[in-house]
Amino acid sequence: MVNATRISAHSEIGKYLADADLFDAFEVRIDGGNRPALQIYIDLMAKTPAWINGLMAVRDRVVAMFGLKHLGHLDDIDPTKPADAYRPGDRVGIFSILFISDREVILVEADKHLDAKVSLRKTFDGRSDAVVLSTVIHLRNLLGRAYMVPVWPLHKLIVPPLLARIKAR
Repeated sequence: MVNATRISAHSEIGKYLADADLFDAFEVRIDGGNRPALQIYIDLMAKTPAWINGLMAVRDRVVAMFGLKHLGHLDDIDPTKPADAYRPGDRVGIFSILFISDREVILVEADKHLDAKVSLRKTFDGRSDAVVLSTVIHLRNLLGRAYMVPVWPLHKLIVPPLLARIKAR
């Protein structure tokens, strides 16, 4: 079961909450979090459901009219590249790595309308392992605000079923 949660002050992504316009976090309990955070992210995104990639394709067509970046699909990941070969600045799907450790990876995508950061963080509370997927958005202008009107509610519909796939494995 995926639950909404808070972004931990002990997380790296927590450092980016100051002046954030939008942010959220979702958590799912997992069995044995022995994989590095980036590997969990890669495994999760590598098999993105077709309906999510369809939404990304629609997004790319619409935003082209406004001069925004074409992002592609969440699963545009090199399946032959191992997680330990990635470094900050490398692309993983639609994002670039900003920060990487065994417990947390922060990915970023920035354009003229917003700055988006996504974190996948492993946690342990003494009972079980969990994965927390957090998003922090800083809007840069009116275009960013208008863009997020339809995108933020869709984001909240996409993330929980995507995270539930971790548990289903």
